[in-house]
Order: sequence, then C-alpha cells, then structure tokens
Amino acid sequence: MNFFNHATIRRLFAPQHELSCSWFLWGRLKAKLRERGNQCSRESGAFLLGYRENGGAHIVDFVLYDDLDPNSLATGIVRFDGRYFSDLWAICKARGLTVVADVHVHPAGSGQSKSDRDHPMISRAGHIALILPNFATGAQPRPGIGIYRYLGSKRWEAVPPSERRSFFHIGLI
Repeated sequence: MNFFNHATIRRLFAPQHELSCSWFLWGRLKAKLRERGNQCSRESGAFLLGYRENGGAHIVDFVLYDDLDPNSLATGIVRFDGRYFSDLWAICKARGLTVVADVHVHPAGSGQSKSDRDHPMISRAGHIALILPNFATGAQPRPGIGIYRYLGSKRWEAVPPSERRSFFHIGLI
C-alpha cells in the first residue's frame, strides 16, 4: 500500500485551506499579469481554474481575461464582455476543471473598487475574488492580497488580513 500518494503528500505539506496554489503556478500567473499589464500601465486579470475537494479549492491553471476577450484591458481597467464566457466554459469542460476564483491587479492597494463590488466576474454566491496590489510587482505577501467572497446581491465578505495566510495557501502542492 502506498501511503505517499498525491493526496497524502498534499495534506502533509499543504494543510486544509479554502484556496491553494503551487508557488510555481502562482509565480507564472503573476508574471503573466505583469506582462499583460503593459509595464504597470493598466489592470490585468485571470480566471483561476481548478477543482474542489474537502471544502477547499485547488488552483491548477488559469485563463487570462484578454486571451478570451481581446478588448478586456483596452481602457486601462478590466471590462470583460460577457459574450466570452461561453469560451471560458468550453475551456473548463475540455480541461475537466472549473473556475474556482478570479484575480486582477490594482495600481496601488488591494481594496475593492465600487466597480469590483458592483460587477463580480462570477456572480455566484461563494465565488472568491483576489486583488493583487502594485500591478502584481514585488513579493505579494498574502496579508497584502485582497481576498473577497461574493455573497450575492452585490454583497461581499472581505477576508481580514490576519486570516489571509490560513485562507490562501501558496506552496509546493
């Protein structure tokens, strides 16, 4: 019997969090967000794809907004055209994954703008939205990453900075 399978190793090195991502994928995502942000001159973002298990979600891939909607970053802020959601759902189906969260960058802090609050990328209760400050430059410690759970009816719950490290795991697995 093999006790060192993927699930066992993950429980050892990545205890249960509501959201988790490998540091390698996280680094690749941040690099792409900076690249698409056109040298810190505009916001960029992505849908985070993965799977859910044991009450948490594990990010294993991403789709950048402008790979789906080429005009989504044209104004300097994210404006995603809903017509492109069918392409996103097709990608999810082909990869056997689901959207577990979304992420976008802000020029300064990680607080939600009125537009962020009024226009969730996925308007389903329980959806997680992440906001990276400073156009995703620098180390991005988890207490500085904005983490928001959509409650429905344009209402959100912010994960307090003191709880972000236990909510969102970035590590080996």
